[in-house]
Amino acid sequence: MPSAHRFPGLGLRPRGEGGIVHELVSIIAISVLSGALIAGLALPWVGLAAKGAQASSTAITKDFPLKLHFKPLNERTTVLAANGTPITSFYDQNRVYVPFRQIAPVMRRAIVAIEDSRFYQHGAIDLKGTLRALVENQTHSEIVQGGSTITQQLVKLTLLYNATTPKQQAEATAETYSRKFRELRYAIWVENNYTKQQILEHYLNTAYFGDGAYGIQSAAHHFFHTSASKLTLPQAALLAGLVQNPSGYDPSLHPRVARERRNTVIARMWQLHELTTKRKKHAIHTPLGLHLTQTVNGCASSTYPFFCDYVLNYLLQDRALGKTVQDRKQLIYGGGLTIKTTLEPKVQQAAQKAVSSHVHATDSAIGALAFVQPRTGKVLALAQSRPMGNNSKKGQTFYNYTTPRQLGGAPGFQAGSTFKLFVLTQAIRQGIPLNKTIYAPGVISIPENNYADCNGRNFPASVTWTVHNDTVNGNMNLATGTQWSVNTFFAQLEELTGVCKPWQLAESMGLNLWPAKDQLNAQGKVIHLGTRYPPFTLGIADVAPLSMAEAYATMAARGMHCDSTPITEILGRNGEVVSDPKPTCNRVVRPAVADAVNSILAGVMRPGYFGGPFAPRIPSAGKTGTTDSERSVWFVGYTPLIAGAAMVAGVNRAGHPKSLIGMSVGGQTLYAACGACTAGPIWGAAMHVIQNWLPPRQFIPPDPAVIAGQQVPIPSFFGWDPQKAATKLDKLGFNAQIASSVNSSAPLGTVAYTSPSGHGISGETVKIYISNGYQPPPPTKPTSSPTSSPTSSPSPSPPSSSPTCHGNKKKCGNG
Repeated sequence: MPSAHRFPGLGLRPRGEGGIVHELVSIIAISVLSGALIAGLALPWVGLAAKGAQASSTAITKDFPLKLHFKPLNERTTVLAANGTPITSFYDQNRVYVPFRQIAPVMRRAIVAIEDSRFYQHGAIDLKGTLRALVENQTHSEIVQGGSTITQQLVKLTLLYNATTPKQQAEATAETYSRKFRELRYAIWVENNYTKQQILEHYLNTAYFGDGAYGIQSAAHHFFHTSASKLTLPQAALLAGLVQNPSGYDPSLHPRVARERRNTVIARMWQLHELTTKRKKHAIHTPLGLHLTQTVNGCASSTYPFFCDYVLNYLLQDRALGKTVQDRKQLIYGGGLTIKTTLEPKVQQAAQKAVSSHVHATDSAIGALAFVQPRTGKVLALAQSRPMGNNSKKGQTFYNYTTPRQLGGAPGFQAGSTFKLFVLTQAIRQGIPLNKTIYAPGVISIPENNYADCNGRNFPASVTWTVHNDTVNGNMNLATGTQWSVNTFFAQLEELTGVCKPWQLAESMGLNLWPAKDQLNAQGKVIHLGTRYPPFTLGIADVAPLSMAEAYATMAARGMHCDSTPITEILGRNGEVVSDPKPTCNRVVRPAVADAVNSILAGVMRPGYFGGPFAPRIPSAGKTGTTDSERSVWFVGYTPLIAGAAMVAGVNRAGHPKSLIGMSVGGQTLYAACGACTAGPIWGAAMHVIQNWLPPRQFIPPDPAVIAGQQVPIPSFFGWDPQKAATKLDKLGFNAQIASSVNSSAPLGTVAYTSPSGHGISGETVKIYISNGYQPPPPTKPTSSPTSSPTSSPSPSPPSSSPTCHGNKKKCGNG
């Protein structure tokens, strides 16, 4: 029996050989009345009975009963938030199994009274009831009365439940004597192996009560919003009456008929002396008192539909729940699991309010916000501007814009300058000091073969990358270049880091950056631009808010990356632990490096900088992001205890990216869009609520040694063979690059000088300039004063007021 996991033991009520012979005598007697068909079926055992009591008893005991296989009943899975409140349910059959002791005694008496009043007196067959039914059936030449015992009904329900093919289903419901006789053989085995209490318990949990309610617990909840243990007499009588014809007696559709049926049950209980006359009269005159309660099934009607969608897709990929997706789905929808999630309702409500107040459901833009807990990967909230619903209806969608595509999300959107985090982090990892100065002009063109990929410099020399600034120009270091999100600074910084290591770092921090390289069609035309090439630092990859929150949470955790997870524990139908996932964390960045990154990104939140207008009062850090044509804008911010990513993206009806410019977003037409002024306020609005529940924990100050960087001596290679010089530089930890020919006194074809020279930073690109063998004579007299070097250009200072976006993109920042 599938509920053996509920019962304290099996074989508690063996009836022995004598009990079976008694049942056989009853069957033989019935066969005499019912005609040749049953007589023929019974004949083999009649012959056995004539061969002697002991031998026939042994044969009958062995051969006559048919062992019934009870599969575990489908039970509803419940999904809970972190505080224990329900999020949703998943089920194919809305059933919650309850043990016998949790079923009200009046319910047990009611079902026995109307379905099998002699249940406790007879065995597998009720001879009196069956004879009565046979006489009635013979009169009408068809089966008009069942005469089935509760045990036989349980057998029929179980055979139908076990049927996996249309043929088996037809055999389980065929109105024939052969089917009834086979059920009797099963019923004898059930009666010999289970107690009456166990049989009745399983019957009440198996039976269908109508309107989608399977089992007595779900029926009590659905029709009366109560539990099986608290059912009253009128309620129990109504439910007992439904079993015979759940649709015909459905009280929500046929209240008059249902009441009549209920009163029939009450009258039958009175006839059997289960009720006093006074109690009977009171119950009969009691209104139906329905309190119909629909049990949520799935995500569309969940309290938190897109978090629910994320949980379901996550579970379908969890091998702890089964070898195949189909196995996992069957367990989720029928295994009676209790799934405890990471969702924090307070954080979720703050996130949803922030998104909905800035981006309306009917806007062409999508607003989304995800929050993750550093050091655990727990997903605390997922919110987006459009509710879950039919895509054809304006303001609804089934796309989950908060999660990555591999977990059921939408394709994602480019994240702009939020990707500068990965180049910045890699630069600090390889020892570039925070005060490393690079002149960042308004426009710069760089040959793509200046950049190292994972397989060396395999970018084409003929391709030049032209980069424009959208903020400020001038001398920048790692702090100012990041805080002002200067594109031409990062294009040059990426020359020092290469593309490969920042790309790999981003993947190790939770981003799925497929594809790495351009995809070509048969004609060699690019059909999908890869993500691992120089513009990577400007955020050319499609990502989801959850992925970006996870990546930035790595910095909040001082370099410890934890995979995002929505699950804390999964319990089975008996409360046993099915899965107890622990955080999956790996150190991807040294704490000292993360501290340096945090100190730089904390500067973004200072007054006068991009994050200043919406910064919470507790210590925080963050980075803005704006893509070309303002198709999507981002802000990813964090404290030591929480990380969140906000996004606003324009989409057309097909869900493809579209410029935000000219769109009405949150009731205002956008003439300019940026991470600081469009996405940042969403993050800020949520954090101004969430900060009330977080202690004001400080970031760890950066190590002075990391700030200063790692200087490595570069020897003089004057007159060296260029290839030998490149080999030596590679051994010293630099990326050697052969550059152009220059005038020099060094022999033709040998090394003239390197840039930089004297000292460099481990991992830095060192250019080797080749002598052309010509040394021009020195000028006799300067004709004019020397022009200013680009490196003498003044560094930018913070503006006198906070940045706004009133048509001036430079104040908004590309970031």
